[in-house]
Amino acid sequence: MASLYLFLSLITLFLTTTAASTATLDVTSAVQKTLDILDPTITPSSLQTHESQTDIKTGLLSFTLHPRSSLHHHKHNDYESLTRTRLARDTHRVDSLVNKLNFVLSGTNKSEMKPVVTTTEVTTDSIFRAQDLSSPVTSGISQGSGEYFARVGLGTPPQQYYMVIDTGSDINWLQCQPCNDCYQQTDPVFNPSASTSYNALPCGSQQCSALEVTACRSNVCLYQVSYGDGSFTVGDFVTETVSFGKSGSVPRVAMGCGHDNEGLFVGAGGLLALGGGPLSLPSQIKATSFSYCLVDRDSKTASTLEFNSAAPANSVTAPLLRNPRVKTYLYVGMTGITVGGRALSIPPSIFAVDDSGRGGAIVDSGTAVTRLQSQAYAALKDAFTRQARNLKPTDGFSLFDTCYDFSQLTRVAVPTVGFTFAGGKSLALKPSNYLIPVDSRGKFCLAFAPTDSSLSIIGNVQQQGTRVGYDLTKQVVTFSPNNC
Repeated sequence: MASLYLFLSLITLFLTTTAASTATLDVTSAVQKTLDILDPTITPSSLQTHESQTDIKTGLLSFTLHPRSSLHHHKHNDYESLTRTRLARDTHRVDSLVNKLNFVLSGTNKSEMKPVVTTTEVTTDSIFRAQDLSSPVTSGISQGSGEYFARVGLGTPPQQYYMVIDTGSDINWLQCQPCNDCYQQTDPVFNPSASTSYNALPCGSQQCSALEVTACRSNVCLYQVSYGDGSFTVGDFVTETVSFGKSGSVPRVAMGCGHDNEGLFVGAGGLLALGGGPLSLPSQIKATSFSYCLVDRDSKTASTLEFNSAAPANSVTAPLLRNPRVKTYLYVGMTGITVGGRALSIPPSIFAVDDSGRGGAIVDSGTAVTRLQSQAYAALKDAFTRQARNLKPTDGFSLFDTCYDFSQLTRVAVPTVGFTFAGGKSLALKPSNYLIPVDSRGKFCLAFAPTDSSLSIIGNVQQQGTRVGYDLTKQVVTFSPNNC
């Protein structure tokens, strides 16, 4: 009897371990989405699925967030071509983040624009205390800039604009008339003369002094933001009213009014900065927290970007870390990765910021594919391929070197993948967050890539379907699966 009990216990342990080590990927559903996004007859069921609204008790305001694909029909004839375009844009994005980090840490400034010499100081009247704010989020894959767009009201009376949301930036900006050089956007270009709340900032203003690169013309503050991929925006630094749908508005938000804008921003009217610097939107409105949920990149639905809302009760928490050398990036206390329920042999120091300000891991809304320091990626790839020996391998694709042929399958069991954070908390990813289709014929790839940089980046493919929150008071990052 004792032997039988032991045997049954071992069988139970085996089954439990097996269940925890694999998860089921719905191949048919994923492939169908690649076909739907290519079909011009399929239109978004509702771009305003989540209307901006306010809760009388909490004062919560919200923007709707949209994926790129729901805003503008792309010109690609097949999903493989669309994927290659996405990955090329993603490479530019990562280069931009890494170059910005290296630029700051190098301590040099190559810009020809000279800092403004501030001779006077202003009060903080223009830096207001925010109520709880929120806005909808949409995927933006087909627009040419960013991956997700918030629908934001700007000016008085408010005009609606799609703005890229970017946790890796600090300066809010939009294209403005007159345009010396402007890229194509979905909405009409903002006209300052049509807004009664538009105000140019003087050179001695506190906001102007907070700019890293600025100049002065006729006592009007000028700004310049350059990105590592060669994109840039230049113009007047101003304050304007930001409206959250029908729920309310916030006055005197400092932002760039760009008259010369070039690069990868096609489609959006500008950029909503969610970084950690003093001029980002959360910092200006003194938000205690903000959160967003990114719907599937091929989805035509929407979600929300919220300010000062409470994290869901089922959230996985991780420390929110700051790099004293780089205020913009929001670092997360990541310590490891699991594959098949087993921790990989990766030193926690791989994901830590060192004394020089290098290293660490950030959660970025604008990067699609998670980039891992090369040692961490090698451990992930080796463990995954070893545990996925029953899957049919195929050639690599673009920046992906681990791909599989699921063309004859409708569903498939795959090794689980998860992130581990300081404090022992773990975030289990859905299979669709790490095995993604790259064409419509059943080719799927492991959606991670190595980087020569010491900076690891958790991208939005891994964030999809999870509400990611930043509690700026408690200094924690929260992950809430299935909370869009």
